[in-house]
Amino acid sequence: MRRRSLPILVSAALALAAPAFAQSVEVTPLAAPDLFSTAARDTGLGQDLWRGASLATARAVLPLVAAKPLSPAAQALARRVLGTGAPGPDGAGQDRALAGQRVAALLAVGDAPGAAAILSRTAGVERTPDLARAAAEAALLAGDDDRACQIGEALPEGRGDIYWLRLRAYCQQRAGQGGAAQLTFDLAQAQARDAAYGRLMGARLAGGGSPGAASLRNGLDYALSRSLGLDLSAAQASPAVAAALAQAAPDRATWKVEAGAGPAGAAVSALAAGDLATARRLRGGLVQDQIPDATPLDLALLDAMLAVAEARPDGPTLDRLVERGGQGEAKVRARAQGGAMLLAAAGAPLSAQARADLAGFTAGEAKAPPARALALDLAADQKLMGETALVALWICADAGVGGPALGDRARIVRALRAAGLEADARAFAVEGLLALR
Repeated sequence: MRRRSLPILVSAALALAAPAFAQSVEVTPLAAPDLFSTAARDTGLGQDLWRGASLATARAVLPLVAAKPLSPAAQALARRVLGTGAPGPDGAGQDRALAGQRVAALLAVGDAPGAAAILSRTAGVERTPDLARAAAEAALLAGDDDRACQIGEALPEGRGDIYWLRLRAYCQQRAGQGGAAQLTFDLAQAQARDAAYGRLMGARLAGGGSPGAASLRNGLDYALSRSLGLDLSAAQASPAVAAALAQAAPDRATWKVEAGAGPAGAAVSALAAGDLATARRLRGGLVQDQIPDATPLDLALLDAMLAVAEARPDGPTLDRLVERGGQGEAKVRARAQGGAMLLAAAGAPLSAQARADLAGFTAGEAKAPPARALALDLAADQKLMGETALVALWICADAGVGGPALGDRARIVRALRAAGLEADARAFAVEGLLALR
């Protein structure tokens, strides 16, 4: 009996102590997931992308990227940076409105697949108007009109905004609710008349007649044009719709350049399309001063493009451009000076004399506000990769589809290189050199 009493006493002691142990356990709630940590794809950028970045800058820039046209180099930069899965700027991780603007910006720069990938792993997109609108557009671009209509129906607030009115009219007509669709359509047009939407939706409501040409400005226009059986190939597509039609997002910047006369022009065209092997082969067959359709400056600019695209330092070509920047007619000098600025900003080695000559150049107007240019330099000096990209995109959004002015572009190239975004810097340099051809 005595030998049995010890286990019994131990068990009783543990039983009595259990409540005390249970009371001492503290449960720490898990932090909500950072909304910027969901990736569109592997972009090659690290988890420290947004280290030190300003939340205010992100809030200022992302709506601009979503709303304004950008050059191919700027679009590629936005796709890469905004598609990266990394903890966002301090305070951005739980900002659902900003997360929606990030996705909307990705859609606007032609990354519909990436935007869809992020949305598929984001909970409760219908609860936030910005996320819900991005999700509806992504669904329309993917041809999933039912999903877009479900998102609009589930939206708890903002249902009277013009986008949702237009989408609701389309969804009601698809569901056979002709009277309700007509009323919603009339309300939308009274709030903000839109000619393209009006004729496309009007044809849907009428069940016939001529809707006119297809419109491919956004997902809703695309859905309407597709549902009416219009010729989509004849319409100018926004980057978002173009990516949807191609069923893929472009992985890098390319440019549509008409092939000029002769092999030199063909080399430039191939390089612009991303075919470096063909461009290099064509350039190898050219002999200086023996090409009737290309000047020595044309060849120097082509050599600069190839050097930048291949990430190859080319001091001799930079020396040729610097030398030609001080000779000949004003237009020729300006082209050579611009080429020299971009090649130097991209990292080509520069002698002391060449630096002195470069300092005397007058080409390369800058249009960005000086304070914004300074903010770009400061972010780059601190190697704040994400913030440097955002300020560069801010400058580009103000510049339009043609890209930033030469002076601003050279500064962006240098800043992106300093921040560690070298591939993006090269794209901006090539884009600028193409404009000088």
